[in-house]
Amino acid sequence: MTFSPTDRSFQISANIVDVHRRRVFPGTVVVHNARIAEIIPQIGATYTSYLAPGFIDAHVHVESSMLPPSEFSRLAVVHGTVATVSDPHEIANVLGMEGVAWMLAEGAEAAMKICFGAPSCVPATPFDRAGAVLGVAEIEALLGVPGIGYLSEMMNYPGVVSGQADLLAKLAAAHRAGLPIDGHAPGLGGPDLAAYVAAGITTDHECVELEEARAKLALGMKILIREGSAAKNFDALWPLLVESPEWCMLCSDDKHPNDLIHGHIDALVRRALANGAELFDVWRAASVHPVDHYSLDVGLLRAGDSADFIEIDSLDEPRVRRVWIDGELVAQEGVSFVAHRKTVPVNRFTTSLKKAKDFSIPAEGQRARVIEALDGQLVTGERVVTVETCDGIVMTNVESDILKLALVDRYGNTPPSVALVANFGLKQGAIASSVSHDSHNVIAVGVTDDELARAVNGVIEAGGGLAIANGSVLNMLPLPLAGLMSDADGYHVAAEYHRFDRSAKELGSPLTAPFMTLSFMALLVIPALKLGPMGLFDVVAFQPVSLWVPN
Repeated sequence: MTFSPTDRSFQISANIVDVHRRRVFPGTVVVHNARIAEIIPQIGATYTSYLAPGFIDAHVHVESSMLPPSEFSRLAVVHGTVATVSDPHEIANVLGMEGVAWMLAEGAEAAMKICFGAPSCVPATPFDRAGAVLGVAEIEALLGVPGIGYLSEMMNYPGVVSGQADLLAKLAAAHRAGLPIDGHAPGLGGPDLAAYVAAGITTDHECVELEEARAKLALGMKILIREGSAAKNFDALWPLLVESPEWCMLCSDDKHPNDLIHGHIDALVRRALANGAELFDVWRAASVHPVDHYSLDVGLLRAGDSADFIEIDSLDEPRVRRVWIDGELVAQEGVSFVAHRKTVPVNRFTTSLKKAKDFSIPAEGQRARVIEALDGQLVTGERVVTVETCDGIVMTNVESDILKLALVDRYGNTPPSVALVANFGLKQGAIASSVSHDSHNVIAVGVTDDELARAVNGVIEAGGGLAIANGSVLNMLPLPLAGLMSDADGYHVAAEYHRFDRSAKELGSPLTAPFMTLSFMALLVIPALKLGPMGLFDVVAFQPVSLWVPN
């Protein structure tokens, strides 16, 4: 049969992957008016392809793809992704309720189905400076908005454990609305974890070790196995798909465009199967469990369901051939039929240009705390070093890989916060970005103050984006949509981001994803040491800490 991108009523015969009855049988799927009218078994028939439920990313921040929802959808559908569970707290930190409304409107134009959450922590902590605040009243309002299906990750776990009134009120609002609550509790254990779960928080996507995940499972949490552009936890956690498959989902959390063009949840499915996990356990984690947990309006290849399904070439190492959403053929053989569309501009960027002297660190001692960036992780380490100084000013040390890290408030004109960081490996130059979780101020790392200023000012003048300064040369990747996303063609953005990633590595960085790692250096809810607007922040102690350590 010949298909066109606009077909909504058709029949297709293949081997049917029935994930509910855990069987595969030859049959014909009859689609009428975008829904599956019936599935007719064809006993004895022989087919070479398979039809299966499409994949669902159970936790993602679409903004972190640097693409608006419609363009993210355009790239993701070719990999069999038919839906996402998306937390819009990135844009909410920039624009508040206006940003969430913008995402809902743009998401309604996407080819895939996007279930948005009400961002629970804007800003992420009281120690952040964001562009907006979502209090209890705003959360209560959002929980009643069509398209909002859950309370997004509760990142302020110390506040929950200590009984902070506003956080408990937000949780109570979600309970009254009958909506699930997402968790965020990296490394949390013991009585604190028990108290966190007792507050009604049902999922966690921050596990980095198997034992941590098992402890959370034992308390009834569902584990989202994450593999994104920065945090790569699949290798550590995939055994859960064998041990406790009914309690697992798959997610990316953050997916940069150059990674998205190569694969999405489909890649995790193939890896799980290659590791020996059972077919139906893997497929249920990738489709059924998100639908059930979040009550998604997404079809699972059953009579009466919306026609959201995929055609694959095999069960051993499945590759996506075609993808249907609501009965429309949206991708075929790696080609997306989703058209690029222009988006409504939206932004908030009010800070002024900076000078090189704004990034100097006066020497107030000899021993200083240094943030240790860790490749492939959102967590950081901490070390203490003896700093080098010149005329009372702290110097970077390329040989020892001690560079400057700076955070610039994009919503005002306060002085930059400047600290020291290890493991970025730059031998020259500076890189900067307005993608800086979660408040999305300007974050930069560099060798010299001049280059830091040049990179930061490039981001400010562009109203957001990525910048690389090397001597007097500045390269920019503009992100005009809230300083987070591009309005350009997604494949072009992917190519540009790949070029920027390569350029950062040519400056000496050994990190797998230098810009992605940089974007988490100011996230004050991920241990251990981060940089906030008031300076260094000890996430474990949950309080600011001095750069200087007494002798």
